Amino acid sequence: MKNLFLKTAILTVLIWSVCTITAMAETHAAESIDMENYAENMQPGWNLGNSYDAVGSDETAWGNPLVSQALIEKIAAEGFKSIRIPITFDQRMDTDGDYQIDQDFLDRVDQTVQWALEEDLYVMINVHHDSWIWMEYGMQSNHDQTVARYEAIWTQLANHFKDYSTHLMFESINEPRFTGTATESQQYLDELNTTFHEIVRSSGGNNDVRPLVLPTINTGAEQEKLDALSGFIQQLEDPNIMATVHYYGFWPFSVNIAGYTRFEEDSKAEIQDVFDRVHNSFTANGIPVIIGEYGLLGFDQNTEVIQQGEKLKFFEYMLNYAQQKDFVHMLWDNGQHLGRESLAWSDPALFDMIQTSWTTRSAVPDDNFIYLNPEETVTDRTITFNLHGKQFEGIYLNDQLLQEGSDYQINNNSITFTSEFLSTYVSADSLGNAATISVTFNEGHNWDIEVRNYQKPELQSAEGTTASLKIPTSFNGDKLATMEAYYEDGSIAGPQNWTAYKEFEYTFSPDYDAGTITLKNNFFNELNDGITNLTFHFWSGETVEYTIEKNGEQVQSVQETVTDNTGAGTDDTEKETETPSDNSATEETTEENETTEEEQNDQQKQTTTSEMNNETTQTTTDLTDTDEDTNDQVTTDATNLEQNRLPDTATNQYNLMSLGLSLLLLGIITLAVQMRKKYNH
Repeated sequence: MKNLFLKTAILTVLIWSVCTITAMAETHAAESIDMENYAENMQPGWNLGNSYDAVGSDETAWGNPLVSQALIEKIAAEGFKSIRIPITFDQRMDTDGDYQIDQDFLDRVDQTVQWALEEDLYVMINVHHDSWIWMEYGMQSNHDQTVARYEAIWTQLANHFKDYSTHLMFESINEPRFTGTATESQQYLDELNTTFHEIVRSSGGNNDVRPLVLPTINTGAEQEKLDALSGFIQQLEDPNIMATVHYYGFWPFSVNIAGYTRFEEDSKAEIQDVFDRVHNSFTANGIPVIIGEYGLLGFDQNTEVIQQGEKLKFFEYMLNYAQQKDFVHMLWDNGQHLGRESLAWSDPALFDMIQTSWTTRSAVPDDNFIYLNPEETVTDRTITFNLHGKQFEGIYLNDQLLQEGSDYQINNNSITFTSEFLSTYVSADSLGNAATISVTFNEGHNWDIEVRNYQKPELQSAEGTTASLKIPTSFNGDKLATMEAYYEDGSIAGPQNWTAYKEFEYTFSPDYDAGTITLKNNFFNELNDGITNLTFHFWSGETVEYTIEKNGEQVQSVQETVTDNTGAGTDDTEKETETPSDNSATEETTEENETTEEEQNDQQKQTTTSEMNNETTQTTTDLTDTDEDTNDQVTTDATNLEQNRLPDTATNQYNLMSLGLSLLLLGIITLAVQMRKKYNH
């Protein structure tokens, strides 16, 4: 009886041990990640910009309020599937010793990660502005300390988040750049990415399989940068790696310089060239790609730098092509798109185009405006669409369906609005927007066509200094497209002298409410003394010439308005024949908040395109004060912080497996002893 009981006990232990080991093996196998599917589930994404990456006392240092749970819930409700949380650690950690991260700051980041995971969002965290604050120069001038500090950041982050769901991913560094040669810079990046990979993969928990995101130098898309990262990833032999680049468009169009006021063929070709290179280097070889940031560089100055219709066409085309190449795309938003407290989109039409483009293409018009001059005979006006396979559905004015024939005629992909219909909206007494026509389609974005009354703009005499010259302007319902500048001898005047068409907002800026055009210090800084002839181009097709004279720090107009009436129309502004080369001004991305403290506090994002851009910037977004109720959300709820941890971590699983193996071994030994005793008898 005693032997029977002992054998039963041993058999039970053996069965339980085998089952435990099998269960653990199955659980571990479930942790393997299909990276292609993982990337698909991230689409589309959004950036929580200018909050935890802000340089200053806390997340409000650059004007945004405290991050709220309601904001994260809104992002999920709008259809975003992933969120990138940029983080700057510089002033939030010890600068020597163990380089400890401030616990309160880490708790705030942790809380936001938790909110995002609770909304089933995929989450990316990174090391952000540290890349240029102390790593750019430190890798060459203070190498060992710089690497030690970087290692300390990721050691702490890896340990803190190791048991979190693999829906949380780590990005090694944002837009990395270094002093030194191109070869040295790539070596520095490889060194940092290597130590990042080793730290995370050896830290236990779910970090052995957690997706990791690695950037190119500057997150640029030049072929040599893509090749370097591709080769590095292949050497890692790690299937859970994703590559990242950033994209802010064809530089001249993206900032409105060199006459690139429209989204035309050069801008489209640049998207194709860049995305094709990235796809061939990574996606075609099974390495998922994340466009970690996208937008337009001009947005850093003002979202009106690019005309509304041209802006929408860019996003429609870019997002479609990115999805053709299977790229995850994450919108850069520093608070200028989605209000952090209002939770409303500053430009609903822009967001509608972005959101619509996640699932389908949209028809796009050649113009989204019709300018009517009351002093001229009104004629039929035609707007031609690239339908992209869509069909016209209805045309409305103030929700009233217009009548085909009397109000408009459709001919294939064009709509012609009749002179009889347009004449009802002509008025010299009400310049500006007279009506908004809505063109709807069976699918995709519906377009608003703005009908505007205008008369020729008038510029008055002005005096000022090189700090700023405000020119009193009667816009008369028109809008400014660009500005040309020449010296008396016909040579190009002002900064970026490879083009006569100056950079919008950086060198000049219209204020329609105040009735002024301001010539900025950036323009005068590189303007010679003497006479400069300016030509202002307006979207109606009108041009106005204006002459100024600079003498030291003093500037004045030489004569009052001198006009060149080219007639109303929608002709494209003539583009400069000499445009930036691919290496200097195409796929290079923005560098947020560059090297001076003043730029940091002004929320500046600086381009890295070459001397043609003069490395300037900045954000003019008005951000509201912190909501008092948000403070209630700042305190970390310890119970909440556990909700997104896996119920059984990898560490616990291995401990349980070890116990099972020990019991199995004990059972085998016990059985062997019993068998030996039996034979001895």
